[in-house]
Amino acid sequence: MKKIFSGIQPSGTLTLGNYLGAMRQFVQLQEDNHCYFCIVDQHAITVPQDPKQLRENSRSLAALYIASGLDPEKVTLFIQSEVPAHTELGWMLQSITYMGELERMTQFKDKSEGRDAVSSALFTYPALMAADILLYQTDIVPVGEDQTQHLELTRTVAERFNNRFGNVFVIPEIKIPEVGARIMSLQEPTKKMSKSDENTKSFISMLDTPKQMEKKIKSAVTDSDGIVKFDKENKPGVSNLMTIYASCTGKTLEEIEAEFEGKGYGDFKGAVANAVVDTLEPIQARYHELINSEELDKILNNGANKAAHFANRTLTKAKKKMGILRK
Repeated sequence: MKKIFSGIQPSGTLTLGNYLGAMRQFVQLQEDNHCYFCIVDQHAITVPQDPKQLRENSRSLAALYIASGLDPEKVTLFIQSEVPAHTELGWMLQSITYMGELERMTQFKDKSEGRDAVSSALFTYPALMAADILLYQTDIVPVGEDQTQHLELTRTVAERFNNRFGNVFVIPEIKIPEVGARIMSLQEPTKKMSKSDENTKSFISMLDTPKQMEKKIKSAVTDSDGIVKFDKENKPGVSNLMTIYASCTGKTLEEIEAEFEGKGYGDFKGAVANAVVDTLEPIQARYHELINSEELDKILNNGANKAAHFANRTLTKAKKKMGILRK
């Protein structure tokens, strides 16, 4: 069985894009792989956070993971800060990660744009991300397209460590889902759907009410020709809604085009809204059972213990190879 690792920041309620592009794939992966799923709260603090909100977001994210279908008997679910090996290995990997490599990271440029001051952690956090992955001897990392640059750096740093100090780390492969990998903004369909978007009409939260979901989809940007056809370049809004509909229903893009041939965008958007509501309502019901329960705390405690047991073995090997253990 392959080892899988992935993490999501607890920086607000997850969107439909997070679910269709990542979390639903996690549920499929748990059946045939050893999976480690992490709430990366230490990545979240690379930008200012309200402490109370951060704690609540971490718990909420954990509940959404389980509500989405992850089975704590099959996966290891934990909060990053509860396994100290992550930051320790992250520091060690910073020592062999070069400034030029970090300067090329487009996400740093995006997140630092327009800020008066930027933390050094925001600049160096790809080294911590590499540690997250490499601690678990990860074979496959399922990510969205926007994270592939960081994964390539992880592979480079792992190879550099192994070549310089001796083999410790597995070199991970990148896995991008074919459908739903990149759900776009409902208002600016050339941009990725993001929970940090100031325009709340741009994204569907996994905890939005059915009315909110329907309203947002009905106000989604399309075009004036009224034809449901997949064409990302010339019809990005319609193509985005088709991707959402395909991901929620399992229908192909060709089937969707045939289904709405001769029909207007009103019928199409109504069908998309119904499909999204049908997808998210069962998840929301399970989420509300979990969010304030002892069951969730037990899952996270067990997950942290299991993760630490494995991570500490890798960390000890790496420290010995680097010469920073006395024995």
